[in-house]
Amino acid sequence: MPDPSTLRALRRHGDDRLFLTGRKLREGAELMFFAYRAFTSDPDRILDEKGYGRAHHRTLHFIGRRPGISVAGLLDILGITKQSLARVLKPLVEDGLVDSVPGQKDRRQRLLTLTEEGRAFEGALSEAQRERLSRAFRAAGPEAVAGFRDVMALMIDEDARDDILSMVYDAPDAAE
Repeated sequence: MPDPSTLRALRRHGDDRLFLTGRKLREGAELMFFAYRAFTSDPDRILDEKGYGRAHHRTLHFIGRRPGISVAGLLDILGITKQSLARVLKPLVEDGLVDSVPGQKDRRQRLLTLTEEGRAFEGALSEAQRERLSRAFRAAGPEAVAGFRDVMALMIDEDARDDILSMVYDAPDAAE
C-alpha cells in the first residue's frame, strides 16, 4: 500500500468532475501509455532473452487460457492476419513451447496447446504482470478497481464488447 503522501500526490491532479476536458483526456491517454510501458517491461526482458516479442507473449497467453484453441479462433482473438500469426507461431512450435495437432473432426484444422515448457514460460511472463496488477488493485481499493474495469470494458468497440467480455469473464481459467 502506498504511503498517504503518495496517494495525495496521485490525487493532486485537479478536479475530477472535469474529466471530459481535453486536458483530462490527454492525461488519461498519457497515463495509459506509461502504465502499458510498465505493464510490459518485465515480460519484455524475459521475451528478449529468447528473441521473442510481445506478439509471442499475446499468442502464448491466449493459447494458455484456451487450450485446444484452433488457429482460426486465435486469429479472431488477436485480430491479425494468418501470415502474421504464422511468423509468431512457427518459432513457438519449433522451440517446443506450443503443440499444434490436427483437429479430430476436421484434420485440416490445427489445434494449439502449450507444452509443459510453454506453460512454465507463459507463467513466468504473466506472473510479473499479475503481481503489478495486484499491487495496484490493492492500493487503489475495490471501488477504483471496479471503475478501472468499467473504463476498460467501455473502451472496447460496442459491437464486439459483449463477445469480448464473455470471452474474458466466462472462459475457464486454464492457468490456475
